[in-house]
Amino acid sequence: MSAPVDVALIGGGIMSATLGSLLHQLEPEWKITIFEKLGDVALESSNPWNNAGTGHSALCELNYTPELPDGTIDISSAVKVNEQFQVSRQFWSFLVGEGMLPEPQRFINSVPHMSFVWGDENVAYLKKRYEALKDHPLFAGLEYSEDAAVIRSWAPLLIPGRRRDQPIAATRIAAGTDLDFGALTRILFDGLVKDGAKLNLEHRVTDLKRRKDGTWRIKLRHEVGGTPLEADARFVFVGAGGAALNLLQRSGIREIRGYGGFPISGQFLRTDDPALVKKHQAKVYGKAAKGSPPMSVPHLDTRVVDGKASLLFGPYAGFSTKYLKTGSYLDLFAALRWHNLFTFIGAGLTNLSLVWYLVTEVLSTAGKRHRALQQFAPRARRGDWHLITAGQRVQIMKRVKGKAVIQFGTEVVSSADGSIAGLLGASPGASTAVPIMLDVLEKCFPDRIAAWQPELQRMVPSYGSQLASSEKKAAATLTRTAKALAISA
Repeated sequence: MSAPVDVALIGGGIMSATLGSLLHQLEPEWKITIFEKLGDVALESSNPWNNAGTGHSALCELNYTPELPDGTIDISSAVKVNEQFQVSRQFWSFLVGEGMLPEPQRFINSVPHMSFVWGDENVAYLKKRYEALKDHPLFAGLEYSEDAAVIRSWAPLLIPGRRRDQPIAATRIAAGTDLDFGALTRILFDGLVKDGAKLNLEHRVTDLKRRKDGTWRIKLRHEVGGTPLEADARFVFVGAGGAALNLLQRSGIREIRGYGGFPISGQFLRTDDPALVKKHQAKVYGKAAKGSPPMSVPHLDTRVVDGKASLLFGPYAGFSTKYLKTGSYLDLFAALRWHNLFTFIGAGLTNLSLVWYLVTEVLSTAGKRHRALQQFAPRARRGDWHLITAGQRVQIMKRVKGKAVIQFGTEVVSSADGSIAGLLGASPGASTAVPIMLDVLEKCFPDRIAAWQPELQRMVPSYGSQLASSEKKAAATLTRTAKALAISA
């Protein structure tokens, strides 16, 4: 048995890559090792075809700006998500400046973000949303139009074939982005390995046990040959996507008690036809039907993967008992414990509308999927598009004030002593990986955070403050990071 490493990262996705990169900057002498059960990193949720690649900054996602009963628009969630994304942009810009993220276009590209709605009620909502956001420092440059000719100039596929008398409206902001989180993950891990970190592929973690000396014994199995292995670590981060819940349960920490996971699968229609791709260079988000969950928001997206553009439309949600795309159909049942049984039951009973939505999506026909696409691109032809299966999402289930709920978003769960932490949940995860991992640092290394602060502020100049509080500071930061990342300001 070798000496304990300082940091063990379980899972080869964007979260582990981000945390490893942050810790390597803060403590260059620490020994870091990564365990990934698949044959390469970024093959699950971080893979570009397993997510929509949206740089989630609430520029176009309408679920972050709900209309309140009094008719006003609540922008607090939108501002929070945008602020978080700007933290990620600052860290990536720092890495570009240090030469650790060469050629930023390999993972980030300018793609305008749009919101598009139809119907009098939705048009009225979008106009109020625009008025609520247009003067905010983080949403500078937001445009609004109800003119079909203007909207067609922004996104040509949206208008031809649409009824002339149909009320429509759109907002657009040129500063949107498309992100290939798979490419970003690989670049970050390559940098870590180059500087001495050890990447162990095809190593599946089977158990986590706290030792008397405070370190963690990690039990593994090599996927080729089934050889059992062990390793020790002073700090463990479980960034294993849907597998995080089960591994944190196996660790025995009290903080994971009561948590469950609700798995949701997804599909998209995709086209690589150059003529169609040329006519739509934007990420266009619509408005979910009343009563539908946030993951049902339809969107027609430009994707840029390996330098080639494609279009995705979806998502079409479904249900699978797997917690990972490459997981087992027993994953859901393996997560059941005595302490979360009523969480599972209660969350299911109080979210029957979500269950029904997933049932109808599973039974959806190819024709129905195509008609949904035609609501965005009326002249879309079925033969130009093919169906792809995206990654698995596992939404958090937990008890809040005695009530079982399904929570949309992400959450860091850590032990009381900070020796182990993991991430549960889904969107907007990847886009906000940096602030989430900064949260991990603050929770797990409270005795070091003060000493780290100067370096953290060098990497993320706004660390410890809010860009939204200063129009001048926000504008300067957005301009600086846009230049560093070679994207539109």
